[in-house]
Amino acid sequence: MRTYEPEDAEPTWEAYFRAIRDTASKDYSSEQVAAWAPESVDLVEWNERRSAAHTFVAVIDERVVGFSDVTDDGLLDMLFVHPDASGRGAARALVEAVIVKARELGLSELHTHASRTARPAFERFGFEVERANAHNWIRGENLPNYDMHLKFD
Repeated sequence: MRTYEPEDAEPTWEAYFRAIRDTASKDYSSEQVAAWAPESVDLVEWNERRSAAHTFVAVIDERVVGFSDVTDDGLLDMLFVHPDASGRGAARALVEAVIVKARELGLSELHTHASRTARPAFERFGFEVERANAHNWIRGENLPNYDMHLKFD
């Protein structure tokens, strides 16, 4: 586990893309998945977004396999792990790093917008569903998700 660096832009995009295209495709249509994870990305813009938050990367065997982040107001916006690293504890380690950072920021709660795919993992990490979002539009496709939160001391 370490903090995000600009050279992590491409491998974090790959983790994001594969997690959606391979894993989330079980819970969303091909049209929804294509809108959520398009074939290409502007890596400069991607890097700027990762750098604007407190972003952490999970590394296994010197390879970036996932990432997560938290904003100053407690939004855990991204939590993605490459399917090749699924089940190896990367997501849990990332959430733990985010919680540590959130505490450093003086926060006592995190919130997230979890996909259908991610909801069970977030629930295992102690997050609770506040409400279902039936309307979550991304690039012209509706991708329902859930507002969730985690309180900690």
